[in-house]
Amino acid sequence: MSGRRSPSARRIADALVEDCGRTYAEEAGIRLKNTPQPLYQLLVLSLLLSARIRAPVAVAAARALYGHGLRTPRRMADATWQQRVDALGEGHYRRYDERTATQLGEGAELVLDIWRGDLRRLREEADGDRDRLMEGLRRVPGIGPAGADIFVREVQSLWPEIGPWTGTKAVRGAERLGLPTSPGRLAEAGRGHDDAVFAAALVRAALDRDIVDEVMEAARAR
Repeated sequence: MSGRRSPSARRIADALVEDCGRTYAEEAGIRLKNTPQPLYQLLVLSLLLSARIRAPVAVAAARALYGHGLRTPRRMADATWQQRVDALGEGHYRRYDERTATQLGEGAELVLDIWRGDLRRLREEADGDRDRLMEGLRRVPGIGPAGADIFVREVQSLWPEIGPWTGTKAVRGAERLGLPTSPGRLAEAGRGHDDAVFAAALVRAALDRDIVDEVMEAARAR
């Protein structure tokens, strides 16, 4: 043991956000706002991130899809299956590319059929109930509990009625950093930071032990 006093939860949270405080939507090039196109892009990103594949690969695949113009449910639905497979391949999302290409097509059709291409209608249906929102998201092919968790985590700054939300993986990051894991105390530790940014930073800590070490060293130096 080093004998050094452990830094406070607030200092750890501040150091964490300073070190890696950006959402995955931002990393994927999504200018997230409460309009149909970026919300759909976030849905696609949530599907890709929820697979058992490295986050940078999922982000690269999302960027490739958007780069091919597949930024709306109509464009995604109108693309051929092979076009979707090829775009995923450009992002090196090859392990699940064929199944995911199918899910993206089916999911786009569902978003068009049920919400007329606008996920704000799903928000209206949920009426502030996070569980109802997640249940609606899970109707989309390829969006399971993990994908719904990711979407809610990333969209909460736009839709504040469903936050604050960290989710399972973010809580794992809090554990690694020695932060409280109860929702109320964790939210208090991150007070003053954007909820989505703080939650995404916790996820990064869960996925990368080096981030934990860097953050703890920075927090001790504060």
